Amino acid sequence: MDSALIPEGVKRCSFPRFIITIAIFGAVILWGVYALFLCWFKGLNQTNMNDYYGFALWIWADLAIIAVGGGAFFTGLLKYIFKVDELKNIINFAVIIGFICYSSALLILGIDVGQPLRFWFIFWHANVHSMLTEVAFCLTLYFAVLTIEFIPNILENRQADKVPFFHNFAHNIHGVMAVFAATGAFLSFFHQGSLGGVAGVMFGRPFAVREGLFIWPWTFFLYTWSAAAFGPCFTLLVTKITEVVTGKKLVSDKTVHLLAKISGWMITTYIIAKIIDTIYWAMVTAPSLGFKFSHFYTNNSFYSYWILVVELVLCGVVPGAILILKSTRENPGVRLVAIILGVIGICLNRWVMVLQTMAVPVMSFDTWALYIPSWQEVATTVLPVAYGILLVAITYRYLPVFPQEIELNYAE
Repeated sequence: MDSALIPEGVKRCSFPRFIITIAIFGAVILWGVYALFLCWFKGLNQTNMNDYYGFALWIWADLAIIAVGGGAFFTGLLKYIFKVDELKNIINFAVIIGFICYSSALLILGIDVGQPLRFWFIFWHANVHSMLTEVAFCLTLYFAVLTIEFIPNILENRQADKVPFFHNFAHNIHGVMAVFAATGAFLSFFHQGSLGGVAGVMFGRPFAVREGLFIWPWTFFLYTWSAAAFGPCFTLLVTKITEVVTGKKLVSDKTVHLLAKISGWMITTYIIAKIIDTIYWAMVTAPSLGFKFSHFYTNNSFYSYWILVVELVLCGVVPGAILILKSTRENPGVRLVAIILGVIGICLNRWVMVLQTMAVPVMSFDTWALYIPSWQEVATTVLPVAYGILLVAITYRYLPVFPQEIELNYAE
């Protein structure tokens, strides 16, 4: 029965081995679900959040997941709107990764906010003065868009495709996919930007506050830009991990080189803008609020100057330079290093904008506040990772995710 569901012409691992994999990550998911219910039924006293850290590990994970999930909207924009046809070989996987990231982000928010049965309050009793309301709307709507984009791939399962209704329905959705790609890009622009905007208008936290254009602080544009720049790196990284685990070539070098090149130029332009923003903040914005640049860094290993150098140079300038140069971009080992650095860089940026923003003292009697998450926070943060691995395993086994797989591995 299992073999009848596997796409025709490909090979997969034995069913017992697959079940063992599912069981292992399923156990991790159950651990996370247990912690989740503790947080829902006993409250946020299960966490180590306090008056300093109203935002903590969950919010960092949420912002990081949303950022790396940006590969879905940006790849879809390139494929369906700008007609970069070569990306058809990776767009299915980009959508799946985006689906995983955004469903995980909504799950994390559900844990953090609590009282999941009242989720509809966000929409029915919307706070129209809050950027987080716009984030909630756009996140939910874009997740719906990703679900619609994911449906055709599900209906192309070997058995489902035999049903005429499913076959025609999937074909018709493919025909109007450009509409959903454009809608997804529009929604992503605003929710990615508004997540940055929340930090940018926090005048009580001068480490994050930025000047800007009209009603938008510069962090609004930097968050959107960085998601489009580094999101494809995460897509390429997960693709590479999948290839290593399966022992198969799933996407051609031509497609990988193209997406890496586009990502490299996006990273380079973003990091230039980010460096300019940082210099202006350090020399103009912060002093205008009565703070020296040195006030925002400490000898503590978590928040010393190294974190700024790593984010901007090691995980920004370096991967950007590697990916825009043909000789280094087409070297598999060097390209992989650049992709890993890029993913670390975007996650570090969100870490800084959440955790360091909360840690910096803003009153004369304050000290640097360090934060150690509880095991419940760790378990519920690991939960989406295990869920993502599980969904990738299931979709790879039963859906025709990679159009080039047969050509690259089974051609005679």
